[in-house]
Amino acid sequence: MTVSEAIAVEHMDGPAAAKAEAEFRLVYAEVFAEEPYAETPESVEANFRRFRSQVRKATFRGALARTADGEPVGIAYGYPLSPSTGWWDRLITPVSEELRREDGRRTFGLMELAVRAPWRRLGVARRLHEAVLDGTTAERVLLNARPDVEAAQAAYRSWGYRKVGEAHPWDGAALHDVMVLDLGAVRG
Repeated sequence: MTVSEAIAVEHMDGPAAAKAEAEFRLVYAEVFAEEPYAETPESVEANFRRFRSQVRKATFRGALARTADGEPVGIAYGYPLSPSTGWWDRLITPVSEELRREDGRRTFGLMELAVRAPWRRLGVARRLHEAVLDGTTAERVLLNARPDVEAAQAAYRSWGYRKVGEAHPWDGAALHDVMVLDLGAVRG
C-alpha cells in the first residue's frame, strides 16, 4: 500500500465538518502559516468564525483527509454560491454578466483546499478536490488562488481550471487569480 492509499478521505456535510472543526483548524493553521500566506492566530480565528457560519449552510460540502491513525493531513470545503454572492464584486478586472450570473446552484465556491507539507505531492489534494465535488450538480467551480503559489497554480491548471480575472478577495488581501473549472467539460 502506498502512502497515498493509506490516507482516507472522508466526505462531510456541515454537521460532520462542525464536529471535526479542530482537525480542519489544525490543517488550515499549519498550511496557511507558511509563506507567502503568513496567517496569524487572529486571522485563523477570523477564518473559523466564518467556517462556523459556513457549516450551517444546508449545501455545505467538506472533505477531510487523515492517516490510518487519524492524523489530519488535508481539508477542502465550500458550497454553491447564492444569487447575491459578493465574490464577483471583488474582481479588479471586468467580466461578462453571463460569467457573473449566479442562481444558487450554478457555481460551487471552493473556499479552502489545503494539504500539510509532509503529505504533499501524493495526490491528496486531488482526492480532496474530487471528494468535495462528488455528486455536486453545479456547472462549475470557482476559487481564488494566489499567483505566487506555483504548486497550487500548477495543480489547478492540470485539473482544468482557467483564470478568468484577478481579485482582492477581502480587504487587505493580496491579489489572487480567480479561477473557474467547467464541470461539464470534466464530466463530459
